[in-house]
Amino acid sequence: MDFEAMRAELIRHLSTEIRDERVLAAMARIPRERFVPPEEQYLAYEDRPLPIGFDQTISQPLIIALMTEALELTGNEKVLEVGTGSGYQAAILAELARLVITTERLPPLAEAAKRVLDSLGYTNIEVHLAKETLGWQSGAPYNAIMVTAGAPRVPADLLAQLAIGGRLVIPVGSRYVQELYKITKHRKKNIVQNLGGCRFVSLIGKDAWEEE
Repeated sequence: MDFEAMRAELIRHLSTEIRDERVLAAMARIPRERFVPPEEQYLAYEDRPLPIGFDQTISQPLIIALMTEALELTGNEKVLEVGTGSGYQAAILAELARLVITTERLPPLAEAAKRVLDSLGYTNIEVHLAKETLGWQSGAPYNAIMVTAGAPRVPADLLAQLAIGGRLVIPVGSRYVQELYKITKHRKKNIVQNLGGCRFVSLIGKDAWEEE
């Protein structure tokens, strides 16, 4: 399969809705096929989510691009990702920020993601097993936080780890359908923007959903 041609076609498709050229360029550099199971690689550049095992998915490329664009990264940020999954989103963030700290609650996914990210030469990504409290408090404050699982509310623990002026992008809603929110933190009152509907697996942890 000609993955490079397939990737180029996906980027052309995304460019009709994504305006941040740095986001598109980052996604054009990353081999998404490396982050999906071998039996799914022929679908790696379809604009759709794909299963990665353990009832988890690698998100639809358009949603990934929209969420990344909303963080408004310039290259100097320290970014927290909650929900490593395949590691694909962490790779995109690492192309656009100074440091990425990413947490994953499932050890097999964390280990697999770290192997792929290491093999691709990323040195500005830290992969950690998630603790009971959401996020990674020892690395706070963060200039940007991305949550790649749906929460019932905006977790206070994550807002506390966000720097003043920082952006948090998170799906909020039920276990089955959410709205994508962007929260910009200010000293007096945060700015909340609704970026539209989405569907993610459930965020598990304190101040989120309990494991079923």
